[in-house]
Amino acid sequence: MVFSRPVRGVPVVGSRPVPASSRSSVTEHTLLARPRVDEVPDKELIARHVQGDPHAFAELVHRHRDRMWAAALRTLGDPEEAADALQDACLSAFRAAGRFRGDAAVTTWLHRIVVNACLDRIRRKSVRPATPMGDDATFEAAAPKMPDPTDAHGVSLDVRAALLHLPVEQRAALVLVDLMGCSVDDAAQMLEVPPGTIKSRCARGRARLAPLLVQHRNRHDARGMEGGGSPG
Repeated sequence: MVFSRPVRGVPVVGSRPVPASSRSSVTEHTLLARPRVDEVPDKELIARHVQGDPHAFAELVHRHRDRMWAAALRTLGDPEEAADALQDACLSAFRAAGRFRGDAAVTTWLHRIVVNACLDRIRRKSVRPATPMGDDATFEAAAPKMPDPTDAHGVSLDVRAALLHLPVEQRAALVLVDLMGCSVDDAAQMLEVPPGTIKSRCARGRARLAPLLVQHRNRHDARGMEGGGSPG
């Protein structure tokens, strides 16, 4: 429905002035004719948000929040830091929606903002995340507050803990490609680097992970033997 410029404050539809007595019925008809926010594609939600729809952005976050949270948690390793980064990312996306060009999927655009928010927090702190390797009790105690929704992929605490010891660029690439299932091209768009760089970072990260996982598994086996259990 195309609205032309109002004359003397009287709303018009097409070229016909709408009497004041009919304004409420016109508004109701317009709202009923427009699909609900939960029925429209992601890109239209962004367009609606930019146009001032107060519900569009909330629906967008609702659709993608689980994977956004998983990306933040696996990149940072600490639930509190991940929650803060996710809040930063949502605020950035809210403000930057008008610059979304539509040449990438909305999920790619959102993941790029989330991962960049995580990397920004790591770089600002210039220290390792708060969860140290092997501190499974701390991680498990905190995780139920906002669980990782992609645990169906079978990602173990061993991998999560070892990831925290990788350089942040390698960690981000592995989280996106190996844990989140993104393609190399999509990960490259999210991190704004060439696909070849993603492949290289993943290869180096996997090479670093192997000995870390062995060390972590040996530590668990030793604890089991000390406690009277079997290493198997």
